[in-house]
Amino acid sequence: MSQRPTPPPADVVASDVARALAEDVGSGDVTAALLPDTADIAYLLCKESAVVAGRPWFDACHRALDPDVRIDWRVEDGDRVPAGTVLATLAGRTRALVTAERSSLNFLQTLSGTATVTAQYVDAVRGTGCTILDTRKTLPGLRLAQKYAVRCGGGRNHRIGLYDTVMLKENHVRAAGSLVAAIHAARSAQPSLPLIVEVETLAQLDEALAEGCERILIDDFDADARREAVRRAKAAPYDGRIPLEVSGSVDLTTLRGIAEDGVDFVSIGGLTKHVRAIDLSMKLGPAP
Repeated sequence: MSQRPTPPPADVVASDVARALAEDVGSGDVTAALLPDTADIAYLLCKESAVVAGRPWFDACHRALDPDVRIDWRVEDGDRVPAGTVLATLAGRTRALVTAERSSLNFLQTLSGTATVTAQYVDAVRGTGCTILDTRKTLPGLRLAQKYAVRCGGGRNHRIGLYDTVMLKENHVRAAGSLVAAIHAARSAQPSLPLIVEVETLAQLDEALAEGCERILIDDFDADARREAVRRAKAAPYDGRIPLEVSGSVDLTTLRGIAEDGVDFVSIGGLTKHVRAIDLSMKLGPAP
């Protein structure tokens, strides 16, 4: 990657790891206690092609149990690796290595899964000028981790939560009486926050363009309506200043055509919602 994504603050990672270790270790690892607690080494193997994400969580799991553990990474978060890649080697106490293994792998395999599928979507729109976004459809308690993984895969983050961006949908229009009234109410209530407006018709698109906002989400537009929306948004007097986003019913089979219609963003809930973990293993002993 040309620019490495910045992980969440260390206290966020530590909190995620503390919860994971508490649920796994509980009152103590009775199985690891059967092993002699001596100095040992291990290696981390990726068994399939993937985009790596989750190093801070992996490291924090091991260091929480053995502050002196040595972890030598051979890859960075955001790197694409082939099957059979040794990602890292470790040197520490046997019991701590074994106890931290499952939690550390859970983070790394889940976040690498998110990064890998994100990279597939990013590859599918390459050259079109379209950007892949995530959504709030994240695993509970792991939002910042998964959104970091999306960035590792080359995507960008949509709003982080309900607090950092105003997003007007049909319920707001219904309550306000019209789209224009809803936009005015949002600007009055939260003048400093970005405003995204979801529209369901070309008439609403025209209203959103005229009133102004940071982004317009065109919802359930067919191909002809989508292309017309792009034409209107990029024509004078708007000249493409307000980007268009598509969301919903998008997969890898339909994505390229949507991007080639000229939309600026496509948001994909499946990046974080449909998690397929990457196949990883950690084994004691020297790396092959």
